Amino acid sequence: MTRAAFYAPLKAPDHPVPSGDREMARALLAALAHGGIESKTVSHLRLYDGKGDAARQTDLMAQARAEIARLVPLLTGKCDLWITYHNYYKSPDLIGPAVARKMGVPYVQIETSRARSRLTGPWARFAEAAEAASDAAGLIFYLTRLDGETLERDRAPGQRLIHLAPFLQRDDPGIAAKPGTGKRILTVAMMRDDVKRLSYGLIAQTLPRLKTADWHLTLVGDGPARTQIEDEMARFAPHVTFLGRLDRADLEPIYCAHDIFFWPGVNEAYGMAYLEAQAAGLPVVAQSGPGVQEVVPEAQLVPVAEGPAGMARALDLLTTDDALRLRRGAEARRTVTDRHLLPAAAATLSTGIAALTEAAQ
Repeated sequence: MTRAAFYAPLKAPDHPVPSGDREMARALLAALAHGGIESKTVSHLRLYDGKGDAARQTDLMAQARAEIARLVPLLTGKCDLWITYHNYYKSPDLIGPAVARKMGVPYVQIETSRARSRLTGPWARFAEAAEAASDAAGLIFYLTRLDGETLERDRAPGQRLIHLAPFLQRDDPGIAAKPGTGKRILTVAMMRDDVKRLSYGLIAQTLPRLKTADWHLTLVGDGPARTQIEDEMARFAPHVTFLGRLDRADLEPIYCAHDIFFWPGVNEAYGMAYLEAQAAGLPVVAQSGPGVQEVVPEAQLVPVAEGPAGMARALDLLTTDDALRLRRGAEARRTVTDRHLLPAAAATLSTGIAALTEAAQ
């Protein structure tokens, strides 16, 4: 069995705070194991600078050097390759390239973003490190075609690029929602004061435009912006219910108790909640963007230019046309079954890594 050192500089798979990054890291470990690659998280050092803080970057670089010194003697002879998940300018892999080089094993990245525009400005040193780490990878798995375009543009000599479709950590889509009234709308998303806030703002602008009178929206999520979001949604009471933060295991029955998944997805990378909702057979209402297009059928997306009015029309159509709603829900479930589950991801990962390790021997 191939042995891999696994590292996620942004958020380790066992980080206490849930997020799409953490879920994807966990799913990757499961997919690697499914494909016969024994992977172990070898470092929990979080290399993240969200503010462009030069002092923080200096400190994290020093911590990374100490971590390299710790890991090389610990891992030498005990792993066949190094895999890093999510290298980008705010969270570069400052460890993997050096450790892999010193051990003489291949270095692999999964989900990498090139951002050469950040080589100047407050993140310049981190951006340079992220670019250098990307250059060092013999193989990069990319999750969105937009990332694939920039990776191809800046590809290092001899580097191989493989598309890995975002996926759920399961072998089958799970329980399907039973047909309902069509008025039960669901949103699942963290309540952070960043781009997530933009999507919640669009939801608040969309709801007053609905022609359907008896709709109900359930919001699942928590975070520092929750109080603001609750205040913003208060005018829609009693049509809106907040469930707060729920564990992943508790979410499946929530999806199955609803008819439509609504999340605009402003600047969303891809969004695991879209896959979870579609696995339950829920049609989606979201804005059409590069990330969302990776996981939602194009026919279910609203052009960005149409804004809240377009999303309201899409919701009204799904709440009143039972046949269309059920047809799109079935289409969504088939999409997940065919492309976004563990077996497909495991096959992509294991095939690509096997070719790399064989070439390195």
